[in-house]
Amino acid sequence: QVQLVESGGGLVQAGGSLRLSCVASRSFVNVRFSTMGWYRQAPGKQRELVASITNIGTTNYGDSVKGRFIISRDNAKNMVYLQMNNLKAEDTAVYYCNTLGPFTTWGQGTQVTVSS
Repeated sequence: QVQLVESGGGLVQAGGSLRLSCVASRSFVNVRFSTMGWYRQAPGKQRELVASITNIGTTNYGDSVKGRFIISRDNAKNMVYLQMNNLKAEDTAVYYCNTLGPFTTWGQGTQVTVSS
């Protein structure tokens, strides 16, 4: 069974916006009760956490995306979203959602490419 499925990526010009979605299997995680995060991995770089949301809705962002990205969730749908605004070329990466660990699985991710 697929545990995490990310979608919504694409090719966008710098300054544009994208909204990423992640649907999680409830057998894997119930986002209502978990801290969820969006991660990204650019070519040749390590995977990094860019945003997280706790079970009570507290959000945190990496310095590079603060003020531009917004993480949210839909408990009924068991989904997590990442609204990305004012995209920059350095945001180009494969984006994944997951818990904060320990990690037992990853989804296939969704590619975001920002052209400058």
